[in-house]
Amino acid sequence: MHSDYDYVIVGGGSAGCVLAARLSQSPGVRVLLCEAGQDLPLDNIPPSILDSYPGTAYLNPNFMWAGLRARPTADRPAGKYDQARILGGGSSINGQFFNRGAPADYDEWERRGAAGWRWDTVLPYFRKTETDLDFDGDLHGKAGPIQVRRIFPEQWPGHAKAVAKAFESQGFKYLEDQNGAFTDGYFPIALSNKDEKRVSVATAYLTAEVRGRRNLTIATETTVTRLMFDGTTCTGVELHTRGQIESVRAREVILSAGAIHSPAIMLRSGIGPGDELAGMGVPVVKALRGVGKNLMEHPSIALASYIKRAHRISGPTRHHIRVGCRYSSGIGGGPSGDMLMLGVTKTSWHAVGERIGTLLTYINNPFSASGEVTLDSPDWRQFPSVSLGMLSDERDVERLTDGFVRMAALLASSALSAITEHPFLASYGEKVRQIGMLSKRNKVLTDVLAACLDGPAPLRKFLFEKVIRDAPPLGDLLQDPALLRGHIRKSSAGVWHVSCTCRMGAANDPGAVTDAEGRVHGVQQLRVVDASIFPVIPGANTNAPTIMVAEKIAAGMLGELVNAKIRKPALAMAANSAMAAHS
Repeated sequence: MHSDYDYVIVGGGSAGCVLAARLSQSPGVRVLLCEAGQDLPLDNIPPSILDSYPGTAYLNPNFMWAGLRARPTADRPAGKYDQARILGGGSSINGQFFNRGAPADYDEWERRGAAGWRWDTVLPYFRKTETDLDFDGDLHGKAGPIQVRRIFPEQWPGHAKAVAKAFESQGFKYLEDQNGAFTDGYFPIALSNKDEKRVSVATAYLTAEVRGRRNLTIATETTVTRLMFDGTTCTGVELHTRGQIESVRAREVILSAGAIHSPAIMLRSGIGPGDELAGMGVPVVKALRGVGKNLMEHPSIALASYIKRAHRISGPTRHHIRVGCRYSSGIGGGPSGDMLMLGVTKTSWHAVGERIGTLLTYINNPFSASGEVTLDSPDWRQFPSVSLGMLSDERDVERLTDGFVRMAALLASSALSAITEHPFLASYGEKVRQIGMLSKRNKVLTDVLAACLDGPAPLRKFLFEKVIRDAPPLGDLLQDPALLRGHIRKSSAGVWHVSCTCRMGAANDPGAVTDAEGRVHGVQQLRVVDASIFPVIPGANTNAPTIMVAEKIAAGMLGELVNAKIRKPALAMAANSAMAAHS
């Protein structure tokens, strides 16, 4: 590894891989991409990552940050918070959803001070990311690195078809294209997937040609311990790699470590709320009170049930979520399309998961923005402290409660009640998470339990009421609003879309951390480019918006490089002319 680079990119996730590929297009620029997790050689990608069914990837502890946890709340204990630790980041292990949110989401970004980020200015970069295999037109790209497709109704299993019929019974219309006109209705999920294989940034952007560039170095299993400074100018990074600490200098450092680790690195390095840093004994390089604040997530709630044998996942297409529905709650001033409901036909990789279907509702546009990332210690070997703060605004509790009631009505519809049994409020608690981890022991346990579930009806009823369900019966919840709200607070969960902890905004906004190009306010030669700079979380799975953000900022940086090359000859000519005139 060299000691000097033009750009050091910290984090090889959905933003970092895009930046590495785009910036290294300029052959005179030396780029270092640092990733804490393992590499994904193109000729040896694990089958669990390539699989259309993502559960064997996102439930594999080898691909995660071990030990990262969310702080306890008044309603629930501390719990593990999963974040990817692998080249490609979330795009290598996530559910493969590739959607954008509403045009109004990005107009809101600009209203909040992110100049140049309204819908009509970000749409070209969404199009640049993708090759849509199903649709053409002004809203779709046809030449980008990420292939996007949908699994249409003729390939849906019985459970997904029944969910669609239930949506129709509630008056929702069918939309062919989730990334088309943003209106209420149900649709096939848009996926970053081709030929039944995941398409991640690690494969789509870091191609063999890109990896072969002499000006690009990819350093995996390499952790950035801190940023280095000369005054308020970032001069490079300190790395921990293969058991050794080394320093690397850079003309510019770009943090793309995600909405938890990017602010944590800044805090350890002296950029953040001055009083908090001083109390931690960290010398203050630049006091910015917004670093680590304003954390947002999409809060969700699930209602599960047993799926009868003939209606489970089958056929060559393995993806577990085929159908979604966007709807407007009309609650608390939320925008149009502020809610999303999904039909999940398989809830985990194991045999029990194949027998449990879920309706999952999450808030596309939450009001709650009180989460934060802080430090318990400036030691880079200790994880930051994460508070999700998902239901701090009562309007979000009200919308999830309304969503739960809507899901109960869908399960009671003739379409779903005919193929499902034993509905129950589901939660992603510690017990569910533990049995969901990939292991031989869990496979044996779930194989036995699944056989019992498919056994005699009295045994199945006993297991659901005494073993699986950990909340009051559905009827009791629906009859007692206070009881339901309490269990929603206890059972709601994030969907791994943490965002907004280094948000973009104007220089005079005291809570803003970066400008519209990702440059950190008051700090030279340092940018943040990932989901942490979102001014507000969009109504979408965050992977596509994160890739779009990286594409847009990379284009601006490449433009700066071109302008610099143009200016240098012009300045030289001007100087020569001046010298000749003086002579």
